Amino acid sequence: MIQKTNYRHIFLIVMTCIGLLFFCSTTVMAKKAFLDNVTVTNTRDNLLTYFSVQNAFTTKIKEAILNGVPTTFTFHISLYRARESWFDKKISSHKVSSTIKYNALREIFSLSRPWESKDTLLVKSFDTAKKKMTAITGFTIAPMGQLIRGKKYQVRIKAEMKKIKLPLYLHHVFFFLSLWNFETDWYTMDFIY
Repeated sequence: MIQKTNYRHIFLIVMTCIGLLFFCSTTVMAKKAFLDNVTVTNTRDNLLTYFSVQNAFTTKIKEAILNGVPTTFTFHISLYRARESWFDKKISSHKVSSTIKYNALREIFSLSRPWESKDTLLVKSFDTAKKKMTAITGFTIAPMGQLIRGKKYQVRIKAEMKKIKLPLYLHHVFFFLSLWNFETDWYTMDFIY
């Protein structure tokens, strides 16, 4: 007996594949996140950095946040002493994270920035929340006492947002969230102390 082809199932499979290809292509074509306005300076006691991340918030990430999905940005900041005939010596290394969560009932964004304050920062505006989430201001890289005068140093900075963690029952609905991950290239800045 010859089995009838179920064209409805084939049509659904083809349309699903086309939808996924369209979604993937628009995600890939989005502008790549990058570090901007990077400054390394010092006070009498500490070496500090200031920077921001551009193109970190795509439309889909914004939608997820506005639907209450907590999102975390992680910043990697390292200081190395450059050595000509040997591997660079790591002076300090930091991994700091900031987290944003939207409360739709109160219409307020909660920001956690533990390197600045142990208190949660509450803001009403999404634009203000984005700026706070993607900017580091006056972060202490290392005490100046760890640097030797006349030596060459390199600061390396990178930002990333990894897969958004959802409650178990939502994983099958938002299976494509891993496509929203971003990672900047390493930004390096050389200087002589």
